[in-house]
Amino acid sequence: MMAAMLVTVTLLLCVLGGQALDLLKASSGVPPPVPRVHCWCSSFPNVTLCSWPEPSHCPPTHYVATYSERHGQPITEKCLIIPPSHNSSSPTSSSSSSSSSSSSSSSSQQWHCQLPNLKLLTDYIINITAVHSGGSSSYLSSFMLEDIVKPDPPVDVQVSSQNTRSLQVQWSPPPTWTNLHIFPLKYQIMYQWKNRGIASSVNLGPFESTQVELKGLSPAREYLFQVCAKELLDLGKCSNWSSSVNITLPRTKP
Repeated sequence: MMAAMLVTVTLLLCVLGGQALDLLKASSGVPPPVPRVHCWCSSFPNVTLCSWPEPSHCPPTHYVATYSERHGQPITEKCLIIPPSHNSSSPTSSSSSSSSSSSSSSSSQQWHCQLPNLKLLTDYIINITAVHSGGSSSYLSSFMLEDIVKPDPPVDVQVSSQNTRSLQVQWSPPPTWTNLHIFPLKYQIMYQWKNRGIASSVNLGPFESTQVELKGLSPAREYLFQVCAKELLDLGKCSNWSSSVNITLPRTKP
């Protein structure tokens, strides 16, 4: 039994280095909550982030974040961990893409780790371990890069009236999607309005261009527009909706 424990300790020290010492020093007690981890690729194929919220009412907690290929070489890589205090300078606009995450904490309360240079058609395992004086707990999951693609939202959405019944909507691709010429995007438009107090909405698309003319609208009615972006071949999910733009069609021809 003692020999087995020595082998385990040696393996931990080889794989995690100094961080393993913190795991071994953790005293018995109430362990931290299991991190609620959300991973996404905001610029296919080489910008992948994972995030999890800062736990509340916990002793000071730090994290060990690693990933490896499920069926590849038995090599465990470390994620670059970004604490909440540094998130203002990191690409985290999609960190709230999980609605459950965004409703409970803002991006400033999120931990992040970067997973660089992931490969296509490869199954990865990620392990996020939370450690504090009461013990440790781990989140373990697998994913393929193609399944977690989620661009950041389109930007610079603009809406202008053409006449009393039509509008021109245009926007720009998310600036974080850096390989647009190799991996094009397509877009969906959602617009909403109220008629006698009853809310209605329409989802249109996909569109491969970054502008569209909408016809058959109602004069003097206020509309709200948002746009989302998705990889052209349907990898992953559509982005969060862009910031909304409101416009009221004129009663008479402009």
